[in-house]
Amino acid sequence: MARVTTPKGDTVTFRIDPGLKAELTEVAGRQHQSLGELLRNLVRDRVAMERRHAFEAEARRQSLEAAAVARDPQSDEHAVMHELESDFEEFRDEWK
Repeated sequence: MARVTTPKGDTVTFRIDPGLKAELTEVAGRQHQSLGELLRNLVRDRVAMERRHAFEAEARRQSLEAAAVARDPQSDEHAVMHELESDFEEFRDEWK
């Protein structure tokens, strides 16, 4: 049977105030984690938050771009929006 190992990953070294390290160690202990696990989770959460913010910013940019195009009466997007608005008017009373 082959033995499966997972890569340990890279090591990041940084300086931290001893008091802050002690507090983080206490927090980790209360959560039944090692200090390393706590720090890895904090980093993972921060990266996920940054990715989410980048995704939301790009979605907003695309939405604003599509809205600008839809305001042009000669665009296909304008025709689609007009059709959707007509459909909405037709079924508005049913949706209430």
